[in-house]
Amino acid sequence: MNVGVAHSEVNPNTRVMNSRGMWLTYALGVGMLHIVLLSIPFFSVPVAWTLTNVIHNLGMYVFLHAVKGTPFETPDQGKARLLTHWEQLDYGVQFTSSRKFFTISPIILYFLTSFYTKYDPTHFILNTTSLLTVLIPKLPQLHGVRIFGINKY
Repeated sequence: MNVGVAHSEVNPNTRVMNSRGMWLTYALGVGMLHIVLLSIPFFSVPVAWTLTNVIHNLGMYVFLHAVKGTPFETPDQGKARLLTHWEQLDYGVQFTSSRKFFTISPIILYFLTSFYTKYDPTHFILNTTSLLTVLIPKLPQLHGVRIFGINKY
């Protein structure tokens, strides 16, 4: 029993993406990132779109697939300590609305980026590589899997 803990969730990290307004805040954050990059005078529109996509996917990879544990004290006896945020999301249940949203959002951003870069080969390769780095770890077959022992501990 945790004395002084204000939340009723065993692991609040599991429900944060379902909280009210989270998806809107996420979309507005990506939009603001893009507007900031567009306001830099020496970036062309294709470069700004590619940077938006790459920065978004890098942030998504780090926060959802690389960082493990939880910032909260949890009474789960260290189970969350070994899981990434994606693996903790919705208690590990696959194909929930949050998981679908965070899987589809980089794909939509990728389509927008590809369109606005006019399918330039350099931008296309960068954006496709960036997209694959965030989509492959989201596959249900890779839940809890550490390839080559990376991020094992």
